[in-house]
Amino acid sequence: MKPQTSDPTREAAFALLSAVFDRHAPLDTALDSLRAIPARDRAAAHRIAAAVLRRTGSLDAVLDAYLTKAPPIPVRHALRIGTAQLLLLGAPAHAAVSTAVGLAHARGLGKFAGLVNAVLRRVATEGKAALDALDAPRLDTPQWLWASWGADGRAIATAHQNEAPLDLSLKPGAKPPEGAVLLPTGSARLPAGTDVTTLAGFADGDFWVQDAAAALPARLLGDVAGQRVLDLCAAPGGKTAQLAAAGAIVTALDRDPARLERLRGNLARLDLTAETIAADALEWRPEPKFDAILLDAPCSATGTIRRHPEILHLRRKHDIAACAAIQDRLLDAAASMLTPGGRLVYAVCSLQNDEGAERIDAACARLGLRRDPLEPGEVPGLTEAITASGDLATHPGLWPDRGGMDGFFAARLIRS
Repeated sequence: MKPQTSDPTREAAFALLSAVFDRHAPLDTALDSLRAIPARDRAAAHRIAAAVLRRTGSLDAVLDAYLTKAPPIPVRHALRIGTAQLLLLGAPAHAAVSTAVGLAHARGLGKFAGLVNAVLRRVATEGKAALDALDAPRLDTPQWLWASWGADGRAIATAHQNEAPLDLSLKPGAKPPEGAVLLPTGSARLPAGTDVTTLAGFADGDFWVQDAAAALPARLLGDVAGQRVLDLCAAPGGKTAQLAAAGAIVTALDRDPARLERLRGNLARLDLTAETIAADALEWRPEPKFDAILLDAPCSATGTIRRHPEILHLRRKHDIAACAAIQDRLLDAAASMLTPGGRLVYAVCSLQNDEGAERIDAACARLGLRRDPLEPGEVPGLTEAITASGDLATHPGLWPDRGGMDGFFAARLIRS
């Protein structure tokens, strides 16, 4: 067989998949290592790799029908890339097959080039029907996650099949970019793949990127104008920006100096002001204490799988207990920084009950905190996301006709 030539996009996609599957690296971290290649190629590679990560189970089910034995992992990566292009991304058959064969040669896998060519030619002619016959949401979701999501599991997993749209939070008085749809909660939504830096108003600081669900926790603090508000674990700063834009006197704390520098850059573009402190929230103790605190705690991030599909492959069931232990410690710390009668909003971008309502039940029992239940009017268009306890629990299966949203849990608490 005549060797085919690979291309930078497929090479980069292969590198991203290798980073996630073989070295267990987050996709964003792997993407940062590709800064040397043109931005256009990097974006295209990210799209291919994300499609593979999002649909690995169903792509492998299609491929396995044409394989007599499991190929080496690098060969499977090349086959997954070709199959994703053929069945999910609309690439022409000749281009998808030839570039996958070229990728095999480029990666020193020339002896498998014939296999890659033969399998992908069958995928090109038979794969679409085979894919359509599968229960893709189930195949693409690890069993432990599927079971943990209960009755909402299928709706959540179905929403994960598609890329997330681009959501923006607007500064007060700013107009949404042309073509954006205003959501009931106030966020502006644009199609998936929109480059925010090209939008009119970006350079002027009229808006920032923030999923519609991620924009809700800060609003649950109510009117914060003139109040001293602490944003714990604040980077990259979307919620800090919300609080500052609402007139709060904000202290943004994060233990990662590099992420805090990114927060400062975002605030500078938006022409918003906040005090920024690089410190560990478990050790830092302020005087005086704060009127209100927003704790967006580190978590498993299972609510952001649409945007970070590598989570399907990197998270394990035992990770949840470790996250919960850190969340408890952060809740203890936050409660100690709050004035009597002060408000605390706890939030996690997780779909796991262990990181949500269970943490609040435990915190109320040990910390002298009580729930301040949400009212339906506080989250327009999302009454179904308010739980029986008065907490907020969104998931990607909500608003299917509008493009869904991330999964977030938030609870509002008052210190006695």
